[in-house]
Amino acid sequence: LGDRELQRYLVNEVQEVYRLQGVSINDKHIEIIVRQMLRRVRIEEVGDTEFVVGELVDKFGFQEENERVLGQGKRPATAKPVLLGITKASLSTDSFISAASFQETTRVLTEAAISGKTDELRGLKENVIVGRLIPAGTGLGNYTRVEVLTPGGEAVKPLDAVLTLEPPPTDGEAAEGDGSVAAAG
Repeated sequence: LGDRELQRYLVNEVQEVYRLQGVSINDKHIEIIVRQMLRRVRIEEVGDTEFVVGELVDKFGFQEENERVLGQGKRPATAKPVLLGITKASLSTDSFISAASFQETTRVLTEAAISGKTDELRGLKENVIVGRLIPAGTGLGNYTRVEVLTPGGEAVKPLDAVLTLEPPPTDGEAAEGDGSVAAAG
């Protein structure tokens, strides 16, 4: 089977299990998990790249490296797709914080510390874990320049503030400002 056929097969089989239980799940949710399970390739031949035979690498990183060496007139690497289980797929992320939050926390953090890894905090999960704004949405650039005021008027960085929603004013109360969001901290 090719990648697409395998993806379709896995989505249909998982959906069948849920359908038998009377549960309806949109395919896109299962497709995201299957995509993560199929996002790695195993290096067969290294060509003139910096890969190692048998190494598991991200498909996109593999394509980028091959494009780089082809642009220099060198030999590209060859690889075969790999289907990882959900646990392995979660642990093989580039973010050690994300991987540690899933399973084998001690092992993941120990390996990251020993090898001196740096987590770039590029994904949603690792940003949520450390309490930062998530890197998503059309207004992402605008949110990085937000200034939050405490009820006392003190400016704080958004990541240092805890935002709480205030109820809308009742008919007898005058609205102060827009009254929709206040920072507690």
